Amino acid sequence: MRVWGRQATASWHILLAVAVLSWTAVLAKDHSPDISVSKFKHPPIDLNYFEDSDVILFHDVTAKNIYRSTDAGVSWDRVKAIPEGEAYMLTMHDFAPTRAYVLTEGHKHWRTNDLGKTWHKFDSGLPPSAFRDDILHFHAGDGNRIIFNGMDCENILSCNEVSTYTINNFKHVKTLRANTAGCWWAKSSKLFTTGSEDLDSKRILCIVRDELSPFKEDQRLIASDDYFKKVDGKMQEFEPELSGARGVQGVVNLAVVKKYILVAATSPNTDEMSLYVTDDAIDWHRAMFPAAHGHKVNQGAYTVLESTNYSIQVDVMNSRPSNPMGVLFTSNSNGTFFTENVEHTNRNTRGNVDFEKISGVQGIFLVNTVKNWEEVEEEAGAEKKIVTQITFDDGRTFHDLKVGDDRLHLHSVTNINNVGRIFSSPAPGLIMAVGSTGGSLKDFDEGDLYVSDDAGLTWKKALKGPHKYEFGDQGSVLVAIRNSNKADVGEIRYSLDHGESWEKAKLPDDMRVKPEILTTTQDSTSLKFVVIGTTGDDDPEYRIIALDFQGLRQRTCDDDDMEDWHARVDEDGNPTCLMGHKQTYRRRKKKADCFVMSEFKDPVPKTEDCTCTDEDFECDYNFVREDGECVKAGPIVAPKGACKDAKPEDTFKGSSGWRKIPGNTCKRKDGPQKDDPVERKCSDIIDSPTAPATGEISSTKFVFKGVKLQDFEKIYLERGDSSTQQDETIIARAVEYDSDGLMRIDKTIWRTKDHGKNWKKILEDEEIRGIYPHPHFKDAVFFTTTSKKVIYTIDRTEHFHKFKAPSDPGNSNPLSFHPDKKDWLIWVGQKCEDVDGLEQCYREASVSRDRGDNWRTVLRYVRKCEFTGHSAYNFRDVRQIVCLAHEREDGGPDNSWVIVSSNDFFDEDKKIHKTSVKDFATMSEFIVVAAEDEDHKGLRALASMDGEMYAEARFPYNFHVDHQNAYTVLDSSTHAVNLFVATETEHDQRHGSILKSNSNGTSYVMSAPRVNCNNNYFVDFEKIAGLEGVALINSVAATATDGDHEKVLHTKMSHNDGAQWAFLSPPKVDAEGKAYGCSSRYGDENCALHLHHYTERADKKKTFSAPSAVGLMLGYGNVGSRLSSAEEADTFMSTDAGITWKSVKKGPWMWQYGDQGSIVVLVPRSSKDKPAKTKTISYTTNEGEDWKDYTFSDKEVAVLDITTLRSGSSRNFLLWCKSDSGDVFSVNLDFSGLSDRPCEHPKSGESDYYLWAPKHPAQDNDCLFGHVTKYLRKKADRQCYNDRRIERQYEMNNCTCTREDYECDYNFELDNHGQCSLVPGKQPISAEQWCTAHPDAVEYYEPTGYRRIPLTTCSGGNELDKASASHPCKGKEEEYERLRGTSGVAVFFAVVIPFAVAAGIGWWVYRNWNAQFGQIRLGESSGFDNDAPWVKYPVIAVSGVVALAAALPLVASALWRSATSAYERVSGGGGGGGGSWFSGGPRRFTTRDSFARGRGVYSGIDDEGELLGDDSDEDV
Repeated sequence: MRVWGRQATASWHILLAVAVLSWTAVLAKDHSPDISVSKFKHPPIDLNYFEDSDVILFHDVTAKNIYRSTDAGVSWDRVKAIPEGEAYMLTMHDFAPTRAYVLTEGHKHWRTNDLGKTWHKFDSGLPPSAFRDDILHFHAGDGNRIIFNGMDCENILSCNEVSTYTINNFKHVKTLRANTAGCWWAKSSKLFTTGSEDLDSKRILCIVRDELSPFKEDQRLIASDDYFKKVDGKMQEFEPELSGARGVQGVVNLAVVKKYILVAATSPNTDEMSLYVTDDAIDWHRAMFPAAHGHKVNQGAYTVLESTNYSIQVDVMNSRPSNPMGVLFTSNSNGTFFTENVEHTNRNTRGNVDFEKISGVQGIFLVNTVKNWEEVEEEAGAEKKIVTQITFDDGRTFHDLKVGDDRLHLHSVTNINNVGRIFSSPAPGLIMAVGSTGGSLKDFDEGDLYVSDDAGLTWKKALKGPHKYEFGDQGSVLVAIRNSNKADVGEIRYSLDHGESWEKAKLPDDMRVKPEILTTTQDSTSLKFVVIGTTGDDDPEYRIIALDFQGLRQRTCDDDDMEDWHARVDEDGNPTCLMGHKQTYRRRKKKADCFVMSEFKDPVPKTEDCTCTDEDFECDYNFVREDGECVKAGPIVAPKGACKDAKPEDTFKGSSGWRKIPGNTCKRKDGPQKDDPVERKCSDIIDSPTAPATGEISSTKFVFKGVKLQDFEKIYLERGDSSTQQDETIIARAVEYDSDGLMRIDKTIWRTKDHGKNWKKILEDEEIRGIYPHPHFKDAVFFTTTSKKVIYTIDRTEHFHKFKAPSDPGNSNPLSFHPDKKDWLIWVGQKCEDVDGLEQCYREASVSRDRGDNWRTVLRYVRKCEFTGHSAYNFRDVRQIVCLAHEREDGGPDNSWVIVSSNDFFDEDKKIHKTSVKDFATMSEFIVVAAEDEDHKGLRALASMDGEMYAEARFPYNFHVDHQNAYTVLDSSTHAVNLFVATETEHDQRHGSILKSNSNGTSYVMSAPRVNCNNNYFVDFEKIAGLEGVALINSVAATATDGDHEKVLHTKMSHNDGAQWAFLSPPKVDAEGKAYGCSSRYGDENCALHLHHYTERADKKKTFSAPSAVGLMLGYGNVGSRLSSAEEADTFMSTDAGITWKSVKKGPWMWQYGDQGSIVVLVPRSSKDKPAKTKTISYTTNEGEDWKDYTFSDKEVAVLDITTLRSGSSRNFLLWCKSDSGDVFSVNLDFSGLSDRPCEHPKSGESDYYLWAPKHPAQDNDCLFGHVTKYLRKKADRQCYNDRRIERQYEMNNCTCTREDYECDYNFELDNHGQCSLVPGKQPISAEQWCTAHPDAVEYYEPTGYRRIPLTTCSGGNELDKASASHPCKGKEEEYERLRGTSGVAVFFAVVIPFAVAAGIGWWVYRNWNAQFGQIRLGESSGFDNDAPWVKYPVIAVSGVVALAAALPLVASALWRSATSAYERVSGGGGGGGGSWFSGGPRRFTTRDSFARGRGVYSGIDDEGELLGDDSDEDV
């Protein structure tokens, strides 16, 4: 089978300076192959055959040259048409076998149409993308159609991935689409078709990034049938309906697998992925896996295997990451529903699976499984006992391999030592492998070479010891060379009789090599082979050894030398049926003394269909075999249209439990069939009809018996949109907080899967100390104990696992989590040791990359460490860790705290940055540091983007604080930092200023003075969830020093990211219709609405809003000239993001949002000192137009709290109550009975939603931050519920710039006319200062007094910051001229500043609301435990000086890594090749094709769940 994939290359450990073709030696004599040797100083990377030819290319990556051979590797010449030192990447055309492309680092490249004989220069218009290695994508039906994935740096602030295309092989190139993360032709496989010739030729699929977010969770799949052209200003594109009638966010990868296209999508809160499949690029379906064992497709835990023309095969990891095993699944014919083939498949940590199909023979594959799987699951370090099995019916049944009476086991993909397919080739029926006999597989070095010539049915030992091997002349020649770790191999072995006997051929001149690769043409029809090896161990040189077996002078076979070989025979040797047909090849007889000599002609089988029997059927989706029958084990798939508008008891014709094996071609007999549909109930199907709505709310009470404490620690496990789970899981335990802030805990841990209707105790035999939910992957929770034992779950408490921590946990949270690597953990615990007879204790940081199975100490004497790397941030290594540690590893005096970072887990890289540090905090890509300022005896703020360079914050001219002793980094908006600096530190009178940075953090302006904070410096500041740039503060109008006994607080709101603040407009009447004592249209200092804020909340997780309830806000407070006490407060609601308010309840009430804001529930507010008693709750289903009461208890009880999912998407709520008798209990309130119909928003027709757009209260239009954003809101009169998958943001359109898109620049302030004027006595930032602060900038504009609000996306119009002349920065004059006169390509290397990354800050905050609304204070320690598991602190800080300075070398190195990634891509694991350049890194391919033509059949899955497809049209 020929399988195409992505470019792949070999990995070399030793790179020399210059590659020179130095000599060729030829050995030719009778009865031996001709052997030619070529010598190179550099490794021959990326060796590629042109299909059906003896022409080979390879890439000298070190010297950046291309070499070519026209005689199957005998002689080599450098391709002189390509200038020396310019070859950046070699790519072979996937479908035009005479074509290849050599890309440079610029936009001028080379192509060949004639096997590399001539080369022609072409211009792609853009340089290759620095962020991906799959630059070219080819059309399977028209070789002239090619997509080029490039990158365009249009200005000094941004570089954008842009795709271009050609329909005439780069004679002309046009822009396809900007802001992409890869584009593909729909017809990227010869087998794939849309069903329309026109669509086949034009349809293109692109993964498109969100303009405001760098995160993959916000990417989408977009399609176009007209090259994304613009018509009347609108791009001709559409979003495929991957899930029902909607598109899907979070698309991270796309792959073509035979006749299928697979798209993988992810979402926040989970690492479970959605896998969508289509066989026509029109109708899409989510891939469904059996429910029986709860299998899910998780990031980094699934591998799309070499599949067939009629099904997809996927292996899903279901074990520890350090010693992985999986489950093999096969899909039905449309790739949607998967059934289980075999459990406990052997995988490695790279995601490779021991699985391979036998080439050319349908239904046969080999798989390795783990015999002692129970032991491996239980013990992290258990050694696997691996056994090999073979199937002849595409995975329905499996059989042992035999050598005589002994069982045989084979080394497979996880332990490969060569390139190409592991076992087979197109040579009919011939298989070779390295393996061993016995109870399980032995080490590779103990293996021998085995051969089968009947497709794996029987085996024989061929050669002693492990060998590399290949097939030639359709199996007439078998070639092997001994595997070795040293350059001590001086001969090759070959067999002309299917491995029965072997001959030797010595290498010339007594040469000894360490064999690295043995390969031949893709179709195994040639008599020519290539060996690549190294000579010498310390300073190796590289040899390409060409073998030509035509030198054996064999005759050409005639028909008498050939035989019929049947893929499957019975005991008498007669052909039998396999996959519904008999399959027969003509191949050379084993003992014939001839060669087939049909070079480049693939063997073609004859087939004959058989009559169907039971052997041709298997269990259908969600059925399992029991006693010979297929029994239902999960929901049934209903035919399209079945059970629509039906009742649960209605019936339909559905699956019998059996299905014909996909790809089976048997002919059906007359009469009843095994898979004939049978009568099924609608209640048994996926998405079965729900019971009719009762119109009532239901409540369920649960008493926590024996609980005496007054409060609960409550951990909600949120679900992601890509999750298949429907549960609403909560973990809870009783707690109580002492007056000093310490938390007493009850030992019992409770768990509910149905939002509190039923609770059960978990981990009853464990002494649980701390509970730490994973902040990024909500399915995972970690439990520390009183010992080093740590228990965790990764599947929402369905199963529990454990590991031993490297040190004692101490009294604080010992765990830190990586934002997108679920298995990466940092543990900071206490270590004690004897030093000179005295016990000395310190905190030690350790890191694990396999979820605690293995730990490595990285740093001692630390306070804390955090992962700061993220896959979304190209300017920072994903492995980066930043720690706060003592400068010296001892407990002595004068040992300052310093910032320490590493980009390789402290293996070799360790950098010490700032000293005298008090603390640091991270949020998204920003790191802010509070360090001692020795001169002022206070603090100074520093910030960094890359974690390595830190710059001091520059505050406004008129901002002076004698001793800066407290910073609070606030929840900030996109592109800017909100930094609170305390200006008044007297106890109970504290307040300060919020300073707002520009987009690169080089300077700060005053956003809001005199903002209230408490004695712990937590601030009355909250960003409204789900909306851009809308925030509430409480400011201090007067303090005791001004003659007041208490602070006088005013509530103010900003709708433009803190550039302007205004009072809240007071309602005219209260909830009872009575007029307030004052009135004001917009709110002023004499009359406004004032709300109680963050500093007064006992639970910091409580917020005014919820992300899914866009624009809705609730709070309690009062109307008047100042904020009064909570006891005097009423409850108020806004439905337009705070522009207008109405009083909804007298007195203070607690609230929660449900069903994305369609349900709001209120309950009287309780405090620790004054619990409120009630037996009713109040709710609204129409955004507060009216309120209804529901009685949940016969007697009044104290309601301590009300909770629900933080997203506000659930229709269930929990009341936490205490009765007069002391019983502590919960009451579930279930609102799902109010409606049984999901709301709909069809493309045409009546919708259940209306469109709502936020706006600035002072503007007439809906433009906010340079764009109009419209959200879906349910109409108040609709009796339906919101599907949790509904996307509330409906559309966004940019506006032209206006005054509202700008704020005052550094050293400018608003004057009496509302204009930005220069502060008297101050100077605007100079050209030298600006260019120094932006070292990669080419130009600057003369200051106008205005700067863009970082969040705005406006374009054109009144651009106040550019209403002046521009000038070049010093030394950048030439670049300035090029920038002004040419495209952004001219500044490609100068300006790769990832400002799209900065745009993601607000999105990060939006996502991370769900733990708590957060702040973190840097400076003095407080009683507030920053490490407590219930404290979430989104933190933001930025240093543009650092970011810009660091951008150039990071991008340059990224490009170099991409260019030299050839050195890192191929690996075979152990393979007996220790120290081999071939076995050094992650392996990228497994087939001969993938080496010979730079293609791969499948790959280890990356963190998004990499998909790698194959395009062979061979029916196997």
